[in-house]
Amino acid sequence: MNIVLLGAPGAGKGTQAAKLVEARGLAHISTGDIFRAAVTAGTPLGLEAKRFMDAGELVPDAVVIGIVQERLSEPDCAVGFILDGFPRTVPQADALTKALASMGKKLDHVISIDVDRAALIKRLTARRQCRSCGRIYNVLTSRPKHFNVCDDCGGEVFLRDDDSVGTVTNRLDVYDRNTAPLIDYYRKAGLLRSIDGDRPADEVFADILAAVRA
Repeated sequence: MNIVLLGAPGAGKGTQAAKLVEARGLAHISTGDIFRAAVTAGTPLGLEAKRFMDAGELVPDAVVIGIVQERLSEPDCAVGFILDGFPRTVPQADALTKALASMGKKLDHVISIDVDRAALIKRLTARRQCRSCGRIYNVLTSRPKHFNVCDDCGGEVFLRDDDSVGTVTNRLDVYDRNTAPLIDYYRKAGLLRSIDGDRPADEVFADILAAVRA
C-alpha cells in the first residue's frame, strides 16, 4: 500500500505516520530525512542537491524527484510506503506519478488530515521551552507546575520566535499557496481521503485505517 500524507503544519502528520508504520509495516519516507541521507552518503543526486543547498537556492524538482525515486527503490519500500512532506506542489505530484509508473508502482491513497486554521495556530503556538535546559512544554497539554518556571532546573520557560503567531501564520500561508492545491489535484484523480484531524489522535487514526481499507 502506497500513501501520500497531506496536512498543514500542526495537523498531526508525524503522529499518524508513526501509527501507520506500526500498524501496517510501511516505510515512512520524510523528504527532509532522505535529503540528509543522500547528502551524507554522497550519492550523485545528493551531491547535486548539496550544491544548491549550499548556495541557498531551492533544489530543482528534477533532483528532488530523483532522490525520492532512489529511496522508493530500496527494499523496505517493497511492501508499501508513506510519503510525508512530498509532493509539495502540483508539478512535483505530476513528476511523482511518472516516476512511480516507471517503477511499476502507483499511489493507492492520499490522506488529507484537515484541521481548522484557528485550531492549527492554537496548537503551533502552544509550545514553550526552558531557556536554560531546553525542556519542551505545551501550554495545552503539559504546562510547567509554576507559570514560566521550568520544573527541572528553575529556568525561564519562554515562547520561541518560530512559535510566535506571526511566524506560524506565515508557515500556514506558505502551505495554502503551495501545497493545498494538491487536495484538488488528488481529489480529481480519485485518490483523496479527507480526515477530520481536530480530534484525539486515536480517533483520527481509526478513520485513516477505515479509509485505506475502503
